Amino acid sequence: MPQPLTAPENTARAWPLWKPILFLLVVAIGLYYVKWQPYYGKAFLAADTHSIGKSILANADSSPWQAAWHYALVYFTAVWKAAVLGVLLGSLVQVLIPRDWLVRTLGHPRFSGTLLGAAIALPGMMCTCCAAPVAAGLRRQSVSSGAAMAFWLSNPVLNPATLIFMGFVLGWPFAAIRLVAGVIMVLGVAWLVQRVTARDPQPAALQAPAVPLVKTEERPFLGRWLKALWALFWATIPVYIVAVLALGAARVWLFPHADGAIDNSLLWIIALAIAGCLFVIPTAAEIPIVQTMMLAGMGTGPALALLMTLPAVSLPSLLMLNKVFSAKALCLTAALVALCGIATGLVGMGLM
Repeated sequence: MPQPLTAPENTARAWPLWKPILFLLVVAIGLYYVKWQPYYGKAFLAADTHSIGKSILANADSSPWQAAWHYALVYFTAVWKAAVLGVLLGSLVQVLIPRDWLVRTLGHPRFSGTLLGAAIALPGMMCTCCAAPVAAGLRRQSVSSGAAMAFWLSNPVLNPATLIFMGFVLGWPFAAIRLVAGVIMVLGVAWLVQRVTARDPQPAALQAPAVPLVKTEERPFLGRWLKALWALFWATIPVYIVAVLALGAARVWLFPHADGAIDNSLLWIIALAIAGCLFVIPTAAEIPIVQTMMLAGMGTGPALALLMTLPAVSLPSLLMLNKVFSAKALCLTAALVALCGIATGLVGMGLM
């Protein structure tokens, strides 16, 4: 006969109502300012002009140092608001949402937790690096690897705004393939990571001695939040900046602009799927990148591979999560995303 819940249940009853209300308020205001309102206008731009701007890979510098600086400048200008919001929400979820509620809804290994993690990410519409601090905050609150992984991947891959932009710019067949393949990839990768790494040791950041919830609640809210914010910032942002600079310097080799050379061969599909898993872009930037490369002669197969892998993961976002996911989980995620990109390129090439 199962033991009755005592301490967590009492804690859940005693949890002040203003805390989750404040969290939802910050989420709504932050997403409206950073995502919802700008994307509403951009949807009309995409419908009218069949473009959402130029490729972030355009005008590559010959010097790696200049390339790194210029790319980082363009990239961080585009994402800094969302990055700040991601760190803010990743810290607030640790102090405003009851841990026992997160454990009951997202902390179990069942597929329903993975499905819920993917669903609650849809309004966020963040890029992979901006969603990473929130996923890290969820993991620090004992959310399962499958649910946190689904949340992280669903933000960029199943982004509703990106799908709408893609339909207007690249065509609705591309958007339909991205949606179907994206659902399979997000749920499949998260579920497999959960199953394969279920018995692996927890990362060091998740092995800290448990503090009784009652004692935790006795601490001042502001102090607990600042501590969570500081820990999350130093665990994610410095490595994020360094990795973006490195990839900015390497972009010339990762994405060659040889007119007509990138055909529908398996070799190109594999190469660009892997490059897409490494490189970092702002939200929806894969659309002008693919549009520009297709105008230069890139085939449909490599284009679909990039559309799947460019937004899903990147080297910076993988490094940002190395404290809360095991190396095995992150390597498996990157490999599975690359395989999904390759499969989508091959299957989509035959459909279009």
